[in-house]
Amino acid sequence: MNHDVTRVEQLEALYGEPGERAIWKELTYLNEDYQAFVKACPFVVLASVGEQGTDCSPKGDPAGFVQILDERTLVVPDRPGNNRIDNLRNIVTDPRVSLLFLIPGVGETLRVNGRARISVDPALLSRFEVNGRLPKTAIVVSIDRAYFHCAKAIVRSRLWDRETQIARECLPSPGAMHQRLSGGPFDGESYDRDLPKNTQAGLY
Repeated sequence: MNHDVTRVEQLEALYGEPGERAIWKELTYLNEDYQAFVKACPFVVLASVGEQGTDCSPKGDPAGFVQILDERTLVVPDRPGNNRIDNLRNIVTDPRVSLLFLIPGVGETLRVNGRARISVDPALLSRFEVNGRLPKTAIVVSIDRAYFHCAKAIVRSRLWDRETQIARECLPSPGAMHQRLSGGPFDGESYDRDLPKNTQAGLY
């Protein structure tokens, strides 16, 4: 017996109609409340889709790093990383993106769906200068839909509860993972020892 759900009609029969509040919270722009969430947010997850599939990338900086150009336009700086640029590759071929804004200690999250373009406009990049360094690119998002999610997922996960945090040493270290992935020759201990210093040096 096949238990897969393969049709929208099956989903609608299972879940029913969304409530009135779930409908009216969806906007095509950022109202004052939604703008407050963006300005307070230090961490965003950016999802994209392209010829090679989907990507989901974390973006973080001091709160307010995602700048609001106007109520229908956001800009995200692309800080230094591993140069895989998976999400940028996707945006070049398919502009559809989603952003999920998470604020430490706050249960509600904000989701923005829209279309993105990649800019190297010097005037735009200069808005994100840190310690004399500019991002190589900025992701400009034109908003199609914006809406907030209730706190249930955060409450269920206890994401912000200090007592649920685990010690970092309970999981494999970055160096150990690199060493296993390399098949052995990678010096994981040296990598872990130098990682805090290298991380700070490569932030911007």
